[in-house]
Amino acid sequence: MNAGHLVPAVVVTGASSGVGREFARLAIEDGVALVLVGRSEPALAELVQELSARRAANRILKLSIDLQRADAVAQIDALLSENGLYCDVLISSLQLQLIDVNVKATVALSLRFLPGMLSRGQGGIINIGSITGYSPGPYMAGYCASKAFVRSFSAALSAEVAGSGVTVTCLTPGILRTAFFDRAPMGHSRLMKILPHGNAAKAARIAWTAFKQGRSLVVPRLIDRFVLSICWLTPDWLLARLVLALQRAS
Repeated sequence: MNAGHLVPAVVVTGASSGVGREFARLAIEDGVALVLVGRSEPALAELVQELSARRAANRILKLSIDLQRADAVAQIDALLSENGLYCDVLISSLQLQLIDVNVKATVALSLRFLPGMLSRGQGGIINIGSITGYSPGPYMAGYCASKAFVRSFSAALSAEVAGSGVTVTCLTPGILRTAFFDRAPMGHSRLMKILPHGNAAKAARIAWTAFKQGRSLVVPRLIDRFVLSICWLTPDWLLARLVLALQRAS
């Protein structure tokens, strides 16, 4: 198909639940084509049915796939091409399998779709970070480190694309109450219970608005910004010991 006839689409990864699902609900109100990517076929089918009933609904496609698969990005790309679409906005709300998804898939998706955004001078990426990415995390080291990567990677991309018409936004909330944390062992850790919990729908709405405004970093709530200020002012070695003490406390 001729590139000039391609239609822009919003690609939402992690759309099966949580903040990814909330971003899909926001994007559909703009009347754009949606590509929903997630691991749960039933959850995606339910979301497609819900969104299709919206007055502003345009084309909605779904792809049930584990983003750890080596061909995951190629399958997303193929689905877009086969349906005459291109990725205008990538919402990378990936939370599962830590390093493979928070790091590897985030980079792979960005490398695939960002060049096209730059050539068109529009669109962008929303990555989902966390306030845990600002502190070392004993007993959840991989998760915190992967979120630190998302934060650093997003900030670097945002600087690279400045002035191009493309926006890279990193949403940095407190712990969002989602199915992921209900399932994950670290979701039951003492620290995760102490940290301020946010609402996925509210966080997504704030980030969606900030993205449209061209902002590179979004920390939704005052309490989250307070926690970040503590992290900024405290040396890593001391933060690590504080987190360790909180995790060990019973």
